[in-house]
Amino acid sequence: MNVFFAQSIVMIVVQLAILSVTIFAFVNSLLYSAEAYEAAGKLTKTTWCTILGLGVVLFFVPIPLALISIVMLVAALVYLADVRPALAGLHRR
Repeated sequence: MNVFFAQSIVMIVVQLAILSVTIFAFVNSLLYSAEAYEAAGKLTKTTWCTILGLGVVLFFVPIPLALISIVMLVAALVYLADVRPALAGLHRR
């Protein structure tokens, strides 16, 4: 096993993790109503679904810019860290 094979395996695992997080955030954004987003004081449901949906679609577009993957991962992480807890908090009350 050479270094390049190990690097390829690590990159595949990282890419699968990024794809998994982005898909999870996108599917989760579809589960809440538009009113919940407004009540939580966040961007609209349409905006979040568009951002996260673009993240999933752009993952499969063979573009050499890794920056787009990083930006979409950050968007998914912001949704999961900020928006999702706010939306879930509305349902507990």
